[in-house]
Amino acid sequence: MSASSKRRRATSPSSSVSGGGDLDDAASSTPGSGRKRRRISSVPPVDTIAVCHELFNAVRDYKDDQGRQLCEFFLRVPKRRNQPDYYEMVSQPIDMTKIQYKLKSEDYQDVEHLTADFQLMFRNAKSFYKSDSEEYRAACKLWEVYLQTRTEFVQPGDGDEDDEDGDDMMDTPGMSTEDETSSGSLKEVLEQLLEAIVSHTDPSGRLVSELFQKLPSKVHYPDYYAVIKEPIDLRAIAQRIQIGYYKSVNAMAKDIDLMAKNAKTYNEPGSQVFKDANTIKKVFIQRKTELEHAEPTKSSLRIRNRKSGQGDRLSGVNVALQYGSESEDDPVLSGSVCYDEGESEAESQSSSMEMSNPIFQLYEAVRGARNNQGQLFSEPFQQLPSRREYPDYYQQIKQPTALHQIRAKMKNAEYETMEQMESDLNLMFENAKRYNMPNSSIYKRAFRLQQIMQAKKRDLLRRDDDDGDSILSSDAGSIKRKSHKKNVKKNRMKALYAAVTEAREAGTNRRLCDLFMVKPSKKDYPDYYKVILEPMDLKTIEHNIRSERYATEEALMEDMKLMFRNARHYNEEGSQVYNDADILEKILKDKRKELGPPPEEDDVGSPKLKLRKSGVSPKKSKYLTPLQQRLNELYDAVRNFTDRRGRRLSTIFLRLPSRAELPDYYATIKRPIDMERLRSHMATGRYQDVEALVEDFALMFNNACMYNEPESLIYRDALVLHRVLLGTRKAQEGGEDSGAPAVGPLVRELTRNLFVSMLGHQDEEGRCYSDSLAEIPAVDPAAPEKPPLNFDVIRMNVERGRYRRLDVFQEHVFEVLEKARRLHRTDSEIFDDSVELQQFFIKIRDELCKNGEILLSTALNYTLKHLHNDVEQEKREKIPKEIEEDKEKKDDDEEEENKDGAKAEDLPGEAFQSESESERVYSQDCSFENRTYHVGDFVYVEPSEPNLKPHIVCIERLWEDEAGEKWLYGCWFYRPSETFHLATRKFLEKEVFKSDYYNKVSISKVLGKCVVMFVKDYFKLQPEGYRSEDVYVCESRYAARNKSFKKIKIWAMPVSSVKLALREVPLPVVRVASMFAKPDQETFSFTDSGSFVDKEREDVLMEMSGAEPGCQYYEQLRYSNMWFKVGDCVYIQSHGLSKPRVARIEKLWVQRGNTFFFGPIFIHPEETEHEPTKMFYKREVFLSNLEETLPMTCVIGKCMVSSFKDFLSCRPTEVSEEDNLLCESRYIETEKQMKKFKGLKRFSYSSKVVEDEIYYFRKLIVPQKEASPFLDKKIEELEVKLADMEDADDDMEDMDEEEDAPATPSMPQMQTPLTSDMDIMPYTPSQSTPKVKGLSKKEGAKRKINMSGYILFSSEMRAVIKARHPDFSFGELSRLVGTEWRNLEASKKAEYEERAAKIVEQQERDRPPQKQVSPRAGTPVGALMGMVPSPSTMGMINQTMTPVPGMMGAYGQPYMALQGPHEGLLSVAPMPPHPAGGPHLPPHHLQQGMPGYPGMLHQGMMGAGMNGMAGSPASGNFMQQSGLYSPGQHAPPPYPGQGQLGQPSHLQPTTPMFVAPPPKTQRVLHSEAYLKYIEGLNSESSSVSKWDQTLKVQRRDAHLTKEQESRLPAHWLKSKGAHTTMADALWRLRDLMLRDSLNMCQAYNL
Repeated sequence: MSASSKRRRATSPSSSVSGGGDLDDAASSTPGSGRKRRRISSVPPVDTIAVCHELFNAVRDYKDDQGRQLCEFFLRVPKRRNQPDYYEMVSQPIDMTKIQYKLKSEDYQDVEHLTADFQLMFRNAKSFYKSDSEEYRAACKLWEVYLQTRTEFVQPGDGDEDDEDGDDMMDTPGMSTEDETSSGSLKEVLEQLLEAIVSHTDPSGRLVSELFQKLPSKVHYPDYYAVIKEPIDLRAIAQRIQIGYYKSVNAMAKDIDLMAKNAKTYNEPGSQVFKDANTIKKVFIQRKTELEHAEPTKSSLRIRNRKSGQGDRLSGVNVALQYGSESEDDPVLSGSVCYDEGESEAESQSSSMEMSNPIFQLYEAVRGARNNQGQLFSEPFQQLPSRREYPDYYQQIKQPTALHQIRAKMKNAEYETMEQMESDLNLMFENAKRYNMPNSSIYKRAFRLQQIMQAKKRDLLRRDDDDGDSILSSDAGSIKRKSHKKNVKKNRMKALYAAVTEAREAGTNRRLCDLFMVKPSKKDYPDYYKVILEPMDLKTIEHNIRSERYATEEALMEDMKLMFRNARHYNEEGSQVYNDADILEKILKDKRKELGPPPEEDDVGSPKLKLRKSGVSPKKSKYLTPLQQRLNELYDAVRNFTDRRGRRLSTIFLRLPSRAELPDYYATIKRPIDMERLRSHMATGRYQDVEALVEDFALMFNNACMYNEPESLIYRDALVLHRVLLGTRKAQEGGEDSGAPAVGPLVRELTRNLFVSMLGHQDEEGRCYSDSLAEIPAVDPAAPEKPPLNFDVIRMNVERGRYRRLDVFQEHVFEVLEKARRLHRTDSEIFDDSVELQQFFIKIRDELCKNGEILLSTALNYTLKHLHNDVEQEKREKIPKEIEEDKEKKDDDEEEENKDGAKAEDLPGEAFQSESESERVYSQDCSFENRTYHVGDFVYVEPSEPNLKPHIVCIERLWEDEAGEKWLYGCWFYRPSETFHLATRKFLEKEVFKSDYYNKVSISKVLGKCVVMFVKDYFKLQPEGYRSEDVYVCESRYAARNKSFKKIKIWAMPVSSVKLALREVPLPVVRVASMFAKPDQETFSFTDSGSFVDKEREDVLMEMSGAEPGCQYYEQLRYSNMWFKVGDCVYIQSHGLSKPRVARIEKLWVQRGNTFFFGPIFIHPEETEHEPTKMFYKREVFLSNLEETLPMTCVIGKCMVSSFKDFLSCRPTEVSEEDNLLCESRYIETEKQMKKFKGLKRFSYSSKVVEDEIYYFRKLIVPQKEASPFLDKKIEELEVKLADMEDADDDMEDMDEEEDAPATPSMPQMQTPLTSDMDIMPYTPSQSTPKVKGLSKKEGAKRKINMSGYILFSSEMRAVIKARHPDFSFGELSRLVGTEWRNLEASKKAEYEERAAKIVEQQERDRPPQKQVSPRAGTPVGALMGMVPSPSTMGMINQTMTPVPGMMGAYGQPYMALQGPHEGLLSVAPMPPHPAGGPHLPPHHLQQGMPGYPGMLHQGMMGAGMNGMAGSPASGNFMQQSGLYSPGQHAPPPYPGQGQLGQPSHLQPTTPMFVAPPPKTQRVLHSEAYLKYIEGLNSESSSVSKWDQTLKVQRRDAHLTKEQESRLPAHWLKSKGAHTTMADALWRLRDLMLRDSLNMCQAYNL
C-alpha cells in the first residue's frame, strides 16, 4: 500500500461495516469542489486568543545570556511619585501587567491589536530611556523576539503535501474528498483536545482537570451560581462535542476559556483551582498548536472509522473524561462503570447456567461495562476491523480476536476455566494497545477494560473463597446455590420496592408514592437542598436495586427510611406528604414482616457501598492531609464534648429543627446550619483552612443564641461548645505565632543589607569603592558644630539597630558622600567613588524596596536623575575654582623646579643626574655575597635610622662604579606608618604604598629580598620561594608633597623574575586600623546608642477657615517630647474600662497655651452589645458615633488604627505590633449593631510633615478571630443560674434513657456506730451519685439564689412536653420548652416572673434558720438520707426546700389523692428541690411484695399527718417526691440517733429502719439497691434489714445529748405541740407513720 493511501486513510473518515456511510453521503461528489475545499482547509484556522497568549509568553519568557528575563524592565510602569518626569514624556503608559490583564479578559480581537500594544510599550521605553541604557536595549531585543514569534505563528503553512493528498483522494473511489472540513474530522480534533485536558497531570500525578469535570453542588456551593452566570464543565463540553455543537476549534476554545474564567472568578488568586484553570488553558493551547502543525498518525485510525450500528458511538474523549473523573468515594476499579443488566439477562435466558457461570460473568463484565452516560466501553472491540480498510492491522497483529469470536467460543464451551477466558480478553486488549497510540481513546478503553476485568476476576475469586466452593471447578451445585441466594435477595428487594410503589389511598385510589418518585426540582424548591443534605427518591432506589448496589436488604431499608425521614423533616406535620411518608413506612415494615427474615447474607458487599454508608471515602480514610486532620480534630472536640455529668452537649446541634416543628426558626435565622452540614462540607473538601470551619461553627452557635432565650440550656450549651472550639483551635496552634511579623527588625535588616551591599561594591578590578572614603573626616570642617558622621558612625548605628526609618539612614549616607565630594576635587578618585557609591545605593535601595512595593518611604523620591543633576551642579561650581588652583600650582611648581635645578648644578657629586653616563656600566643583574639581584626585584634596604623597619625598594637599575662598588637605583615603597594619614583610615594587611621618592643605594646595604604584588594578583596568586612575611600588597601610590593617596590603575613596574602560582584558597580581604587610631575614637558619637535615630521634624502650622480667635491650628506639633500629626491615633485615659479608648486626631490646635485635639473615638468589643458567641479579631476596635474635643493631657500613648485591607498587608515602621489596631466596622449605638464600612478616612499632608514609612508584607497575613470577652463571664453566670435545673434534668435523662448509672446511691459500709460516724465524718456520695438539687459543691443554704420566670416555666412545662413526646431527647425537649416560652403571652410571662420573685423572697426569709438546723454542715442531704432524685424533676424550682427523710421512702404515687393543706402534727417548709409536675408526672408504683410489712394499712390514718407536710407551692405532690428517696441497705439514718434513741452509741444498730424499694419497677433490675437486696438475702433470714429490732425500739430506750438533739430536723415541725421536747414530737411522728404503714399493708394484702 502506498504512503499516500495510508495518509489518506488516516485523515479521512469513512463508514464502518455496521454504520452506513452517512459521512460519505454528506460528502460532495464533485471532484473539483472537493479539491477546492481541501485547499481551503489545508491552512488550519488561526485561534486569535491562543496566538496572542503564545506571543505574550514568548516575550515574557525570553532571557538574555546571563539567564535574566528582559521583561522585568516592563512588568510595571514607573510610579508617578517616583518618576513624575516619565509621565511628562509618555502620554500613553502601558506595561506587561496591563497587556496580560487584557489578554485574560479577551480584549484583543486580533493579533494586530496586541502588536500595537507591544509596539507602544517598547516605543515608550525607547523615548524615555537613553540609547545606552539596559531598558533601551531590552526594548529593542524584545521587539525583535515579538516580530519573529509573530511571523512563526501567523504565516500560513505549506500546502503542497495537502494538494497531493487531494489528488490521491480523487483517484480513489469511495473516498470522501471533504476531508478536514467534515464533522467527523473536526470531532476527532476536538476529542483529542479534550483528551489532552482530561488526562493532564501535574508532577505529583494529580489530575489537574478533576475539579473541572463536574460543576459544584448547588447544595454545598449555592453562592457559586450567584457569582457565575454561565457555568460550564468538562462534561458539558464533552456532550457538546458528541452532538456536534462546535462548528470550529475556536468555538470550543471559547468554552474552555469560559470555564477557566469562571474558576478564576470564583476562587481566590493563588488557590489551587485558580492555578489549575491557567494550566488547563495552557494545555489546550499547546495541544491545539501541536495538532495544527503535526502529521496525522494512526493513533486515531480506528476511532475515526469505528461507529456502532445503533449510533451509540462513545468518543474516546468521554472515556478519558469518565476515567479521569472517578469520584473519591468510588473504588479504583468500579468508579464510573455500570453493567448492561438488561442485555445480559436477556441473552442468558437460553441457558440457566450462563448467568451464574463465572466465565460468562467475566465476559459480561467486559462486554457490558458502561460509563455514567450509559455508553459501552467495549464498542470498538465487538468486531474485528475490516481487512479492506485496515490491511496493516493484520500485518502487525498475528492473533486478531474480538468479543464476537470470544462469544462464539464460549457458546461452543471451548472455555473450561476462567483463566482461558481471561487470556483471550487480555490478548484482545494487548492487540489494541499494540496497534493504537497510547494517547488514543481506543488504547485508553483497552486499559480501562483490563482494569474492569481484573476487578471482576478478584470479585469472583473472593466469592469462591467465601462460599468454600471452587467457582473455577464449574461445580454446578455451588453455582446454583450462589445464584439462588442472589436471586432471592434481589427478589425480596423488588417485593419491598413494589409494596411501596403500588400502595394506594383507600377511597380515592391515589398512588401514595407519586411525590416520592423523583427529588423535588431545585428551581422550584431551592431551600429543600439547604435543609435536606442527603436527598433520596424511589427512582434512585430502583436503580440501585437493578444495578445491585445494595449489598444487604438492610441497606435498602436505610435508604427507604432516609427518604421518609427527609419528607417529614421538610414538610409540616399534618401535610399530605408527611402523612404519606408515615403510611408508606408502615406498609414497608409490614411487608418486610410478611416476607419473614432475610436469608443469610454473603458478605459480598462492594467496598464502595460500605464506604458510602460510613461516609468516608477510601482516599480520605487512609490518607488524611494535615488540614483534614486538624478539621477532624476540631469537629470531634465539639462533637464529643460532655459536661461533668456525662451529657453530650452537641446532640441538639447535629441536625436543624424541621420546619413543621419550628417554622419561625427559619424566619428568624437567615443562615441556618448544623453539624451534619459542616461534616458534609469537610467531606467535600470545601474548607481551605481551619478558620473557615471555625467561622461556620461560630455561625451555628450564634444562631442558637439568637433564637433561644439567654437563660435556656441550649443557649448555655452553645457558649460552652464555642469555648471548647476556640480552646481546641488554640491548642492546635500551640506555640505558633500566626500574627504579623515584627516590622522593626525587618526594616533594620533592610538597612543593614543596603549598607553592607554599598560598602562591598567593587569595580572590575575587585577594588572596593568605599575604601577611598575611609579617610573622610567624621567632623565636617565647614560645620564643626554638627554631630560627627562618617561610615564608621553609620556602621555602629546599623549594628546597634538605631535606624527605624529608611529616609534617616539615607540622609546619613548621602551626607557622608556629599561631604566627600565637597572636600575633594572633581577629578579625584574619592569624588568618582562617592558618585558611584551613591548611584549603587539608589539602585540597591529600589531593588530591596521594590520601588515602594515592600517599603514605602519618602526616601524613594530621590532618584538617579536627581543625583545626576546634583553632581552636575557640584561640578559646575567646583571646576572653575579647580582650574584656578591648577594654574597657581603650576606656577609654583615651575619656580621650585628652577630652584632645584640651580641646587643640582652646585652639587654635581650628590645628584645621580650629574654623573656622567659614560662612567657607569649598567647590567640586568649582579651578584653580591652569593646573592644575585635582578632589575625588577624588591629588596630590603638598611634603614636610615635605627629601630626602624628596613626600607622596601624596587630595583630599576643596577651598575658598578669605577671603584668596583655595586649600586642600585629604584623606587621606595612606604609602609602605612611612614605616611601621613587620618587616624580613621584603614589599610589592607601587609599593605605598602608606591612613593614618589627615587634614589640610589649601595648593594652592600641590601639586607634581603621581598616581593610587592599588585592588589589584583595578591589575593589570588603567591610567589614561589618566598615566606608570607616577605610578601606585600600595593593598591595605591603616595604623594609625599600633598600627603595624599591615589589608587593605582596600571601597575607599571619593571618585569620581575619571580614566578607566581595560584593560591589553593584565595586570601580574604582584611582591613586593619591605623597605628595612630585611638581606642576611644570610635565611640565618640555613641553615647546615646540605646535610642533610635529619629527624623528631624518641625512644627507645621495649618490654616483653618473659620477658626476661633486665639486658636492656632497645626498639621504637625511636638507635645510632651512626642510628635503628633493630623491623622495619628492615640490612647486616651478611660476611667472604668479595662482597656483605654482610642481617638484619632483630625484637628490639632493650641489655645491660650493649652493643646487640644478633636476626632472620633474608637471603642473595644467590651463596650459593645453583642452575643457571647460573636468572635472578634485580635486588637479589633470599632468606630463609634462619638466625636469629642479633648486636651492633649489625656493622651497616654500613640497607636495605629488600620482598615482591614491595610491590616492584612502592611504596617507603619515606627509603631509596635501591640499598638497596631484593626477597624473594619462602625458600631451604631442606637441599633446595637456593627456595620462594615469601606475604609477609614485618609489624610494628605504638606511637604514639611514627616509621613509614616509603610512596610508591606510579601504575603498577606491571616488574622485569627478570638472569643468575645463576654463568653467566659456569660458561661459562669449561666452555670450558676442553671446548675440546679441542669442537675435534675440530667438525672431525668439518665432515668429515661436507662443509662448505666445506678438509680440508688452507693452507700459505704458503716463500720462504726452511727452516732459516732455522723459526728466524725460526713458522708460523701460516690462520683456517680446524682446530686440533690441545690446542693452540689456547697451546702444548699449557701448557694446563691437564682430564679427567673423562664426557669420556673421550664420546670413546669418540661414535664408536660415529656408526656407528649416520650421519645424525644433531652436537647429536643429543651428546644420545645424554649419555643413554648417564646410563644407565651406577655402577661403570662409577667406572672411567671412575679412568682419567681416571690420564691426568691421566700428563700431569703428561710435561709438563716436553715443554716442552724441543717443535718450536717457541708454534707449533702441526699447523701445523708440515701435519696435518689426524681426522674421527672424537670424544673428544680426551689433550692431551699428541705428533703424528706428516708423513712418516707415506701410511699409513692398511690397517695396522690390526698391533696390539699391539712393542719395537724406536721407542717413542712417549702418543698425540696424537686418541683411539682402535677398530674403530668409519671407514676411510681409501690414495689410489690415488700418484705417486712405484713398486713398493715389504713389509708385515712395517714391523711392528716402526711398531707400536712404538703405546705409547699406544689402541695399534694409530696408523697410522689418522698417515694423517690430510697436508701440503700447501708444508708445512714436521716438524723443522728434515729435508730434506737437512748441506747449507747456503740449498741445502736448499723442498719436503717426501712429499706425502700427502687423508684421505678422497670428499672429495678438495673438499680444498685436491688443488687444489694439480693446480696443481703441468706438462708437464715427472709429479709435484708433487721426490721424486727426496728419495730421493738421505744422512746425510753434512747437518750440524746444536747448536741445530738440540736441537730434533729426540727424544721420539719412548726411546733412540738403537746410534747415535752422536739425529740418526743418526732418519735410520735414515727409511731403514727409506722401504724399507718402497717394498716395500709393489711388493707391491700401487701
